[in-house]
This record gives sequence, C-alpha cells and structure tokens, in this order.
Amino acid sequence: MKMETDIRLIGKKVILRPIREADYRTLWNFTYGEQNPEWKKWDAPYFPLEWISYDAYVEKKKMQAALCKTSQMAIVADNNVIGMVSYYWEHKASNWLEAGIVIYDTRYWNGGYGTEAMTLWVGHLFTTMPLVRVGITTWSGNKRMMRTAEKIGMQLEGRLRKCRYYNGKYYDSIRMGMLREEWDNLQENNH
Repeated sequence: MKMETDIRLIGKKVILRPIREADYRTLWNFTYGEQNPEWKKWDAPYFPLEWISYDAYVEKKKMQAALCKTSQMAIVADNNVIGMVSYYWEHKASNWLEAGIVIYDTRYWNGGYGTEAMTLWVGHLFTTMPLVRVGITTWSGNKRMMRTAEKIGMQLEGRLRKCRYYNGKYYDSIRMGMLREEWDNLQENNH
C-alpha cells in the first residue's frame, strides 16, 4: 500500500497524519522519557519496555518508514501529537492484519479521542487495502481498548484464557475484529 506523504484523515477531535521527523522527539519522550510511563501499564505491560537511545529510535523509525510508510500514523489533537495508530501483518499472504493504537498523553484518555482515531484508521485500512477483516489484539486488563473496539463495531472473536501474567495475576488474551461487510453496513447505516 502506498501512502501520499500529505495524507490527513480528519475527524472532529483528531487528525491522523504520517509521522514526521519533527515528531520523533515527542514520540521518544512519550515512550522512553520516564521510568514507568502510564500508557505502558495498559499496552501489553507483560512485555518489558526496553529502553533505547534517541538516536537508535530515530534510526528505527527511519527504517520503518522506508520499508512501509503506511504502517504507522501520528494522532494529533489540539495541534499536538498525542499518540499513534499502526498495523502489522499477522499473515500478509492472506491479507490478515491487526490494527493498533496508543494514546500516550493521559490528558486525552476517556474523551473519545481513541475511538475517533480507530474509526478513522480502520476506515482508511478498509478503503485503501483489499482486506476482508481488520482486528486488534489486546488483553483483558485493557478495558478501554476492548470498549473502543466494541464501539467501532468489532466483535470478540477469541479469548485465550489466563495466558498473560502481570502483577501477580493472570489475564486473558483478547482478539476482536470486524469484516469488511460489517464495516460497510455500519457506514451505510450511519449516513
């Protein structure tokens, strides 16, 4: 999938746009700027966040951008980068991808910003790629992510029970998704 560098997906609260070099410092600070960032407690906290230097981060982002300009976009609200949306291929040969979102800035939690960003992102993925399904993978401790997926029309497709261990407790791994025809039906009913 090719993406124009000036693409902007515009909602009422957020704009999705390609990540720019000028965003790298902000994104690095959100990710590595503090010892135990709040966002990491919800975004797969059972995987440790391995610190990397700013220079290594920049190289990694430039390499990702060269390989696929479309796999990540910045979420902008009030003229500030607050997070990003992404996708990765679970199995490219069968067009199976998983979408993701992280809003680093806690001031934008619980205000509909994530739901709007995911709606724009999933719509963009269905519009620009020959996908049959878009899904997300999360864990049962991340109620906000599960609610966001549900709000945009995703359904629970799989629950692997007690396979994520975090802070002395077991959680389920959650798979949610929606089919293109379900997305299309929702869009028709909303217009």
